[in-house]
Parts: sequence; structure tokens; C-alpha cells
Amino acid sequence: MRVLSIESSCDETGVAVYDDQKGLLTNQLYSQIKMHAEYGGVVPELASRDHIRKAVPLVKEALSSSGLTPDDIDAVVYTAGPGLVGALMVGATVARTLAYAWDKPAVPVNHMEGHLLAPMLEENRPEYPFLALLVSGGHTMIVRVNDFASYEIMGESVDDAAGEAFDKTAKLLGIPYPGGALLSALAEKGTKDRFKFPRPMLNHQGYNFSFSGLKTAVSLAIKDFDGELDEQTKADLALAFEDAVVDILKAKCTRALRDTGLNQLVIAGGVSANKHLRSAMKSMMEQLHGKVFYPRTEFCTDNGAMIAYAGMQRFKKGVSASREICVFPRWPLSSIDEMYSSKSV
Repeated sequence: MRVLSIESSCDETGVAVYDDQKGLLTNQLYSQIKMHAEYGGVVPELASRDHIRKAVPLVKEALSSSGLTPDDIDAVVYTAGPGLVGALMVGATVARTLAYAWDKPAVPVNHMEGHLLAPMLEENRPEYPFLALLVSGGHTMIVRVNDFASYEIMGESVDDAAGEAFDKTAKLLGIPYPGGALLSALAEKGTKDRFKFPRPMLNHQGYNFSFSGLKTAVSLAIKDFDGELDEQTKADLALAFEDAVVDILKAKCTRALRDTGLNQLVIAGGVSANKHLRSAMKSMMEQLHGKVFYPRTEFCTDNGAMIAYAGMQRFKKGVSASREICVFPRWPLSSIDEMYSSKSV
């Protein structure tokens, strides 16, 4: 079986084709980063308009590059949430229109489930059950994955997500949008331990996270310099911030792994591309005699490939959309099966 996917939850338009026997056949992606950089962040209306311009050409390119026709596609899958409502509506409308025109089923997909399963696109993939750390601009959570569609949320951020904290801290340091990745690059030039920031909720019972206080600590440190920061000081602040985030994520995952007895850790989402985080988690899992799994770098951020894989698994379970086009800007992973079973998708 083959599915064609459309991802349009935020500022990337992604289209992919996945074959359940041959794997990923093609993955087309268009990023809007340059357009939004002028405004210092994602502008929802502009994002929606750009998805309209790019979705259909990417579908045509995906079919062409994979040597397929609509007759070769068994279902059209698409991101139904969470995300920006306008952007989601574009992808959902295009997907449902194609499904209707091609006389194929349409399958709605949860964006976070896509991230969670992205490492399954690799040859070296985890086996169920495993522990997952989803860490992105919008979400930070620890999930026990017992099987496909069997998820237990163990902990999540009570305020800012880790990726959001990266971007806000980057802005404090005068780093242009999108700041998170640039902050990490700057941190590589930093002097270790010149600054020391708190690790919020590090010793708090449970597995929840908090990052807003860490961002405030950076802001207070910057004020001590009256806004006059040289490049080395910026790098030192960036490294101290990154060290704190990594320490928090590492400590919470260590606790969750020990408490559950699991020895496989998946790290997915945009922040999973962070080199410092990957190195720290690799060392941690070696000490725990376990294994860590990541999606390749291009599958860490939003993409159609992860939606295609998740959509294929849902399609095999018999999921298909109702006639009404519905999207869900808020669709927590914790209520994913409740939404599917209610048939509201």
C-alpha cells in the first residue's frame, strides 16, 4: 500500500509518499523561514497563503519524483492538528479534495504522533515498548510508548516548551529568527561555567518541566551588562542556557527510564537535532546500558515523511475521515484515541 501525505501545521509545507513495503519513496519540503524572518516570527495569515501556493505543486513533484500516478495511491493522509488553524485548513482541504477527486480514503493524522514515530523511518529503529522525549518549539513531554497508538504521557512542560525557551532566549541575545538553532551554534564558541543558571524543577517529584524561569535568569544576567554584550559574552550565556536545558531533559529522562525499567529512548521534535543534547543523551544511555534513537536531521523539524508513516499506520487500523473537513488546533497526544474513536475526525 502507498499513501501520499500533506503536512501544513505551521511554516513548512511537506508532501511525501510512503510505501509499506519499500518505505519512503519521496519527501518534498518547502520552508517559509525566510519569509517569516522579516517579522521575527511566524505570521499565521502569511503562512496559510504560502501553503496555498505550494501544496499542489509539491504534490505534483512528489508524484513525478516517485514515478507514480494517483491510481498508485491508496490513501491521502494529512495533518489535522495540532497547529495553526488556517494552515491546517489549507492542508486538510487540499488533501480531502485530492482524495475525493481520486476516489481514495482520507486519513487525518496527529502532528505529535508524527514526530513521535519519525525514528521509525530509519533502518535502526526502536522496538515497542520504549520511552520518548518529544522536544520542540511547541511541546516538551515524556511519553511511555507501549505500542503504536498506546501512549502514556508521563510528564510535560508546565509553561514554555524547550524549543520556545531557546527561541525567546535567542531573541534576548539579539539573535535573529529563527533563533534556536543559531543560539546552539553560538554556544559552541562559549566558555563553560562562566555563567551558571538554575535548573527549574530538576529535583521536583515527577517528570514535568519548566523553562520560563530559566529564560528569566538569562534576562537578569543580560541586564547586569546594561545591554552591552560582546560576542564572547553572548556565546558564554548561550552555552550556560543550553547546558541548563540539557541537564533538565537528561535528569527527567533518566528518572523516567529507571522508574519504568525501559532501556530504549526516542528523542524527536525540532530540538532533537541539537548536537549538545544528542551527545549528552548518548552518554547517558551508555551509562544506563540502553539505546537512544533519533530521526535524521531533516525529519526532526516538520515534514511530510513523518505524517506519511503515521498516516499509513492509522490507515491500516481502518481510520478514515468523515465528509466534514475538520481540523484541531489543539489536539493533545493524551486524547488522540478519544478523538479517533469519537469519529469527529
